[in-house]
Amino acid sequence: MLIYIAGAGAMGCRFGYQLLKNGQDVILLDNWDAHIAAIQSRGLEITGDKTDTVHIPIMHPTEATQKADLIILFTKAMQLPTMLQEIKQIIGPRTKVLCLLNGLGHEDVIRQYVPLKDILMGVTIWTAGLEGPGKAILAGTGTINLQSIDPNGKGDAEQIVTILNGAGLNAIYDDDVLPNIWRKACVNGTMNPTCALLECNIGQFFATDEAPIMVKNIIHEFVMVGEAKGIALDEDEITKYVMDTSVKAAHHYPSMYQDLVQNHRPTEINYINGAVARMGKQLNIATPYCQMITDLVLAKQQILGIK
Repeated sequence: MLIYIAGAGAMGCRFGYQLLKNGQDVILLDNWDAHIAAIQSRGLEITGDKTDTVHIPIMHPTEATQKADLIILFTKAMQLPTMLQEIKQIIGPRTKVLCLLNGLGHEDVIRQYVPLKDILMGVTIWTAGLEGPGKAILAGTGTINLQSIDPNGKGDAEQIVTILNGAGLNAIYDDDVLPNIWRKACVNGTMNPTCALLECNIGQFFATDEAPIMVKNIIHEFVMVGEAKGIALDEDEITKYVMDTSVKAAHHYPSMYQDLVQNHRPTEINYINGAVARMGKQLNIATPYCQMITDLVLAKQQILGIK
């Protein structure tokens, strides 16, 4: 199977590495020139739970020509429309597209480029990091939940689940994946912007006296908006999941911290808390915490000169 990883950041490198090691034909796609040059010259260097170096094809998205069997989307949310435009030449009549991006509402963008019958939506709790161009840090374990938007595509999606599991990625077919996507969004919505704004790791934020009320109110806003959109969400279960995750990932600096504080890059705030705030306005549901957090992150981006 020819698998393209569209977005070869930390998570893209993890998935590409594990699929390649399991014998799949994998090509990484990215627009980071230094990253591409490093992998092309010395291979993808892996540290963390293991040390390894693999030679894996990588190129700019517009350079890809062969029709894909599977495309796994791992761009930043704001880069998704550009990536889909740049890879439209490799989307064929049999191409399946699996979206594992953080945030909400990506299916509305993808369906402009891909037939609904070929779109798979999913969520993963795998983590990864980059310590520089061509250098990925892979540690810990995770899972994937995915679902075909078209119920008739379940059989093809289950074949993809089998391929992912062959690579040790712990995937399952989920007949109702949206609650899991929203639960993951709650994790990101409570941890990513707060740690980025306070410039701390997850454990440091959750150890503050203010964290419990902030987390509670953010989750409540997500749940109110999600339920208004017809998504069944259990607020107590999500809160427990977020708290459990905060313990397991206490020493982790979330991706929004990495983007904003470490690398001075735009964040995905508009697709997480910002998305809930926008939906809340449309549904006449108050979301003051999500709106304020979104405004603060956007203000910090402007102060840092991030465009």
